[in-house]
Amino acid sequence: MAKVKITETILRDAHQSLIATRMKTENMLPVLEQLDAVGYHALEMWGGATFDASLRFLNEDPWERLRTIRKKVKNTNLQMLLRGQNILGYKHYADDVVIEFVKRSIANGIDVIRIFDALNDVRNLRVAVETTKKEGGHAQTAISYTISPVHTTETYVSLAKEMEEMGADSICIKDMSGLLTPYYAYELISAIKKAVKVPLELHSHTTSGLASMMYLKAIEAGVDIIDTAISPFSMGTSQPPTESIVATLKGTEYDTGISIEKLNKIAEHFRPLREKSLESGLLNPKVLGVNINTLIYQVPGGMLSNLVSQLKMQNALDKFEEVLKEVPRVREDLGYPPLVTPTSQIVGTQAVLNVITKERYKMIPKEVKAYVKGMYGKPTVKIKPEIIKKIIGDEEVITCRPADLIEPQLQNIRNEMKEYLEQEEDVLSYALFPQVAVEFFKYRQAKKYKIDSDYVDKVLKTYPV
Repeated sequence: MAKVKITETILRDAHQSLIATRMKTENMLPVLEQLDAVGYHALEMWGGATFDASLRFLNEDPWERLRTIRKKVKNTNLQMLLRGQNILGYKHYADDVVIEFVKRSIANGIDVIRIFDALNDVRNLRVAVETTKKEGGHAQTAISYTISPVHTTETYVSLAKEMEEMGADSICIKDMSGLLTPYYAYELISAIKKAVKVPLELHSHTTSGLASMMYLKAIEAGVDIIDTAISPFSMGTSQPPTESIVATLKGTEYDTGISIEKLNKIAEHFRPLREKSLESGLLNPKVLGVNINTLIYQVPGGMLSNLVSQLKMQNALDKFEEVLKEVPRVREDLGYPPLVTPTSQIVGTQAVLNVITKERYKMIPKEVKAYVKGMYGKPTVKIKPEIIKKIIGDEEVITCRPADLIEPQLQNIRNEMKEYLEQEEDVLSYALFPQVAVEFFKYRQAKKYKIDSDYVDKVLKTYPV
């Protein structure tokens, strides 16, 4: 048995899960060389919600963050999370946008791209996988793990085989809700390892309190890589702590070879940031506990908080339990989609509307109609004809890959935002988040102008005309 490899999530999913992706690049810089010296398999540090949050809340260019980290991290793989044909947004983009985004990501320093689709529709992964490989990157496809009467071991083994045939360099089981139980993890990973030859990685969250125990059984079953977070930003809705897993495996056949002392120095850097986040309210102690509703309703932590927010806006917080019970019913109606962005929002919003209006499907958001029409891909099982009729009437359900219906977009996007263009990557920032990107571009211009003005003032004072 080869030693277990570790992917560290502190620079992406750990702070995305606990402090709403608000960690700044300046908080990362002092510790990057130490992280690089640990011997991690990879540092997950980009993609997911980091792109949007950098532009929207931190006034940072996400591309500049990537380049900055790449300069400091010379020996460890840099990894990102990509939502397949959705890239980092919430809708499908044309193939030319996906291709350009992957190209630019790798050119700016990404080594491993983890590519997933909310519906596990592998057609939505193909272009990103092919481009990643063509550009010399490592294409890791991810299975969005969920529980339902139709999600069986055979379902997941079949999916893994499809991904391997597509050209995946490795496969990740993405347990975004913390639903994977220890003994079933052993069964599932054993079955997948028998069926495919590429390395297998496991990603989970400790929302339900199961992940650390589950990781141990997964390691015994032969998983190659696991995702962990350095302790100050671990547990709760984040990943299991890196130090605890490393200590558990030390001296066994699975020994990671990672030094606890090196990890402790990194933890010391992030500990004050955790305390500051707690004091400011950015880190809510509620997300650090165990939420067993995750197991009962298969609802991930982020979706739970979203449901609470929607109900508060409607002055209907007393309907929370009713909505939680409605979520599995809507999910069944819609063909058992895994609950991950954007399907978690689609199912959750419909469940809230069903309860508030006191009539199922009286009000139907456009996203639900688009989903039923097939515009996000194909669900795990076909949606029943009566549900289709209720939601989209006599409209036709598409059977092709959704992106096949989208004309090339890149040139039009470039023309729309050319007044702000300072680097080629700006076109992609605008493509994903037009309004947010424009606000950032204006901020960047104002900042640059102020620096130039200050310089001119200084010159005039030194050398008066």
